[in-house]
Amino acid sequence: MVIIFWYEVNKNVTKFNIFEHREMDLDSQKEIKFSLTDWLPVTRKEVESRGWDSLDVIIVTGDAYIDHPSFGSTIIGRLIESRGYRVALLPQPNWQDDLRDFKKLGRPNLFFSVTSGSMDSMVKHYTAGKRLRSDDAYSPGGQTGLRPDYAAAVYSKILKEIYPDVPVVLGGLEASLRRSTHYDYWSDSLKASVLYESGADMLIYGMGEQPVLEILKLLEKGVPFNSLDTVPQTAIVRPSEHIPKNKKWKDVYLNSHEDCLRNKDRFSENFLKLENAANSWEDLRLIEPIDDSVIIINPKFRPETEKLLDEVYSLPYTRLPHPKYKKKKPIPAYEMIRHSLTIHRGCFGGCAFCAISAHQGKRISSRSEESILHELKLVSQMEDFRGYISDLGGPSANMYRMGGADEDICRKCRRPSCIFPEICGNLNYDHRALTALYKKSDVVAGIKKCIISSGIRYDMLVGRSKEDDKKFGLSDYMERVIIRHVSGRLKVAPEHSADNVLKIMRKPSFGLFIKFMEAFNRISKKAGLSQQVVPYMISSHPGSTSADMAELACEIKELGIIPEQVQDFTPTPMTLSSVIYYTGKNPYTHERVYVAKRKSERDEQRIFFFWYKREYRDRIKSALKKIGRHDIIKKLFS
Repeated sequence: MVIIFWYEVNKNVTKFNIFEHREMDLDSQKEIKFSLTDWLPVTRKEVESRGWDSLDVIIVTGDAYIDHPSFGSTIIGRLIESRGYRVALLPQPNWQDDLRDFKKLGRPNLFFSVTSGSMDSMVKHYTAGKRLRSDDAYSPGGQTGLRPDYAAAVYSKILKEIYPDVPVVLGGLEASLRRSTHYDYWSDSLKASVLYESGADMLIYGMGEQPVLEILKLLEKGVPFNSLDTVPQTAIVRPSEHIPKNKKWKDVYLNSHEDCLRNKDRFSENFLKLENAANSWEDLRLIEPIDDSVIIINPKFRPETEKLLDEVYSLPYTRLPHPKYKKKKPIPAYEMIRHSLTIHRGCFGGCAFCAISAHQGKRISSRSEESILHELKLVSQMEDFRGYISDLGGPSANMYRMGGADEDICRKCRRPSCIFPEICGNLNYDHRALTALYKKSDVVAGIKKCIISSGIRYDMLVGRSKEDDKKFGLSDYMERVIIRHVSGRLKVAPEHSADNVLKIMRKPSFGLFIKFMEAFNRISKKAGLSQQVVPYMISSHPGSTSADMAELACEIKELGIIPEQVQDFTPTPMTLSSVIYYTGKNPYTHERVYVAKRKSERDEQRIFFFWYKREYRDRIKSALKKIGRHDIIKKLFS
């Protein structure tokens, strides 16, 4: 079968036929053939081959160009294209030579869009121990060194130097989480908003589709770019005396950047206001003074509608890397997601160390069942598809179509998490729609199995009442996943076993993980399947001590688990955990929290993950003797 994408656009009227893509029933031909013009252009020659003499928007990204809806720059590029604009991508430009890469596509008519890529460039470059990583999953062959540190700021400064009169719009995860004063682990300092630091003209935070469409609409109406002061979900810099007026929004003043530098408590206060704004239904405009200016962070849009998400995921992606990479080694990130689907966005888990709620928001936006099944059919026609979907998921696998039963209650709520410290009584966490989707996915022609690789929130599945189990289809969902959608290993994230640490993390009791593991083993055994749960664990998180890690080692040994998915805590911008790491206090309770900062402390915590390795035995024994835990020596090494 060959799928022919069809859409008709112009700058004033958009007609997008989402699901009625004309299909030619050629069962004997599985390969979908593409020409070079099926990708967004990346060179001047490709631009000219389309008959274009100039571009409207140029997107600069720190990632290789993969034309797949798992990559933000690709989604935004395709969305802009669907509105009739001429758009090109500039992937991984060389910032260390004469800057010819930044000049080769010329001057865009509207603006440059800049993103460091799918991850924060510093997380991409460095380990938790601040050592350079040996590979970059978003580059051909995993090659490192193809993007700079603090890529969003570096790219923007270069563009403003070459084209000082062309607007630069920052977007993506790095810009989103660095939109205000933030703690930067790699320099061990507070840094100013990346918008201010980079000299860019505007910053889009969160998922960018709605702000981009609004910007395009206003520019089309003739509004000058420097007058785009009230676009929701954007940040701008203005002189302190020229704050734009908007009677519909409530202004919330943050402590100045300078105050935060002088006093850690002022920085903590800012975080509370930022998190409150992220979780609030109110239109809160945040204003942060810096020097003689202010960073103005406009209120966010409402979550994406099903209609918009369906359109976004139905754009004409080739789902392949650009042909420029054909003679290069595979791009690791693409190998991981090539046959995966995103079915929803957002996460109401509110984990303290996770930035998803600050970026995507805690309210869930879901695609229609029809849209997902349609994409499954497209994937099944890929030349290299062998019948296995690698993921049907989102930030958390099992939050599809979930949210507040009564939105009036949600509007008054300020909780960072809907499921911690207990599940909100107003949360509709009905899993039946997800179970039904899995069943329909299984019968799509050409698909042998849909594997769920995104992490599952087991605290919504176990420890619930019989009434809730029946009402929300919890046992049915759990059995369906364990029997039909596990590749042999199911990822979950208990993170730790100590209650005091889990409380800071906003994670459930370790006892719930044990209950889930018991249910997993029971269901797998009954079905005659040899499968295992793979738990994610974190060491050196604020609140965690060597004694806590020793207890964790005992817990997982008793459960028969050899830990594989483990990591040292890495403080990332705009998370509660990073604020506690920097200040040594919980901003909500003002209580002092122990933080392992020295390399020796972090190393000592991490070795407890490897109690089963002979080369670590003496170090672990020495650490346990130092803290007077001879009882654990017997438990671990008897």
